[in-house]
Amino acid sequence: MPNVLARRSVLTMILAGGMGERLYPLTRDRAKPAVPFGGRYRIIDFVINNFINSGFFKIKILTQFKSNSLIEHVTRTWRLVPEVGQYVDVVPAQMRKGPFWFRGTADAVFQNLELIFDEQPEVICVFGGDHIYKMDVNQMLQEHLTKDADLTIATIPVPLEEAHQFGIVEVDADWRVTGFVEKPKEGAKTIPGRPDMVLASMGNYIFKAAVMIDVLQRNALRDSAHDFGKEIIPQMYGKQKVFAYDFAQNEIPGESEVNRGYWRDVGTIDSYFAACLDLVSVTPMFNLYNPRWPLISAPMHLPPAKFVFADSKTQRIGLATDSMVSDGVIISGGTINRSVLHPRVRIHSYCEVDESVLMDGVDIGRHSKIRRTIIDKGVKVPPNTMIGYDLELDRQRFTVTDSGIVVVPKGAVIEEKVTT
Repeated sequence: MPNVLARRSVLTMILAGGMGERLYPLTRDRAKPAVPFGGRYRIIDFVINNFINSGFFKIKILTQFKSNSLIEHVTRTWRLVPEVGQYVDVVPAQMRKGPFWFRGTADAVFQNLELIFDEQPEVICVFGGDHIYKMDVNQMLQEHLTKDADLTIATIPVPLEEAHQFGIVEVDADWRVTGFVEKPKEGAKTIPGRPDMVLASMGNYIFKAAVMIDVLQRNALRDSAHDFGKEIIPQMYGKQKVFAYDFAQNEIPGESEVNRGYWRDVGTIDSYFAACLDLVSVTPMFNLYNPRWPLISAPMHLPPAKFVFADSKTQRIGLATDSMVSDGVIISGGTINRSVLHPRVRIHSYCEVDESVLMDGVDIGRHSKIRRTIIDKGVKVPPNTMIGYDLELDRQRFTVTDSGIVVVPKGAVIEEKVTT
């Protein structure tokens, strides 16, 4: 493991400025890292927890698009001890290098080089802020230091048919990077001995500080995309020591083998929905309940969840199976199955909610039936409403993915069904 001096000389920069267009309409009013997840978290919480649990306490979060809710969440949640050099600072885009916003992931860091000059770290971690996973960053840092790497890229095997979604890494027997293609449309090289899998970049990097500064300053002079995946890595791997880190080997204290290597890019509605349902399995692929790797978020001073009514004759029963139910939820005579209920959700009598995600303050009226649906914050669903059963009707009112996931956006007004 790296010594304390090594950790103190590390600065973490989390990229949290993405628009998250593929996650629309959940990103209509907020940045992708601010999207709620898992009952009480925001997506940004998981990367911050990884660094805090790994013992890294100098964290800068670079924001840009629709950042208000993200800034509020981080500043209210992550208060470290600045007197001993610990901080989680939010850094908004400031046009430091000219009259333009961040023009790519590399440009986001370049425009904030002053933060690096002020801190004078030896090593810089540049991680994305929009993935769901656990990582002991110490283990990746140890490999980076042992190999005296200029850049280390966290990687994970993914199916060949998903190669077009990622930067694809090629390595030799020592895991030194010998090739890199950003989101190839075809012809991606597979992992030796595994013709159905490719090695994908997770968008998490560890740099030697001096090397990164030099590379970014040179890149800034070019008229280009200013992106780590599209330009920085391809420019570096043939000239400098660039290694891949095998995330599948990362070990988390207290985790079982089934949880090893779990990583989800929740960049689309379908992938976000699948990751939510991963949480409610009997043996979840992503475990929120490991006391040796605590996952914290904003404190909520809410009463416990409550389940009321048990009238078997009329089937007015407050019941939840294979579900996550957050603080402040009241299930009043309704039935919930394989669903994630965020705080303050209210389920009224005779409702059925199946395989759905209900965000903060959602209210489901009596006799309503909800299936395979994500309902954003504060939406009130009138009595006798059906969502997820007639997708043609749902497409007229909401967003529906090709796989049939319905998304009801924040602020949606649903007309009450008139019964005679």
